Amino acid sequence: MSKNFQTQIYIPFGGDEKQALADTTHLAIAAHQDDVEIMAQHGILSCFERKDRHFSAVILTDGAGSPRTGTYENCTNEEMRNIRITEQKKAAVVGGYAALLLLNYPSNVVKEPKERAVVDEIKKLLMEIKPQVVYLHNPADKHDTHVSASIRALTALRELADVYRPETVYGCEVWRGLDWVNDEEKKVLDVSERPALKAALLGVFDSQIEGGKRYDLAALGRYEANATFYASHDTDKLNAAIYALDLTPLLDGGSIEDYIDGYIRRFSQDVKGRLRRLQG
Repeated sequence: MSKNFQTQIYIPFGGDEKQALADTTHLAIAAHQDDVEIMAQHGILSCFERKDRHFSAVILTDGAGSPRTGTYENCTNEEMRNIRITEQKKAAVVGGYAALLLLNYPSNVVKEPKERAVVDEIKKLLMEIKPQVVYLHNPADKHDTHVSASIRALTALRELADVYRPETVYGCEVWRGLDWVNDEEKKVLDVSERPALKAALLGVFDSQIEGGKRYDLAALGRYEANATFYASHDTDKLNAAIYALDLTPLLDGGSIEDYIDGYIRRFSQDVKGRLRRLQG
């Protein structure tokens, strides 16, 4: 496999690298260490301890620029990079990942629209892995690196021949929830099972939690809130849920901006229509 000279490929439980990639059915492509464990719990849980499904993750950036306080306040960028990579490898063990691919690009490279290296790297990986389901950041996220990661991955997916394309591509929540999407359009991914596993996966990232961001509590709270507030007139069918956008239609082309704007416009129409109807 041709790869970026900084790429690390980690096979948590040993074995053949090519086989681990070929076995992968569910793949997350995320910007940072810990993003996968927030946005792609559905894929992790779907594959956990299964013989017929296997989850792998691709992390695009090196984590060097993450904010830090407390115990990690005086860590250099290089030290923080190594800490976050170690944490991500621990999560791969806890979650039973088939493979973890750390591409280690600086964030500014991922965010550069004219930079082809990230797209080409993702494209080569997708051709080798051929996953059935792919989890990305949703393009309506408010974090620039997350949106850039989504765009680079979608660009790579669009350039693939049909034989390499996944069946489904989800755009998932991290820095902006998707509760605003009209109910009939949002994908509701059930993450009700294995609460201890979910908490353990999120708790691995001590550099973020101790460093001042309680992503563990926030993510678990969002999952429960999504399940509870999904339907106002029905009892809860799920205990926890992640909302996602179906990005699969974008594989055939079209403007990403226009596609997302369609969700926004339909949300606006729903709100205004309800107001007009109830005001009389």
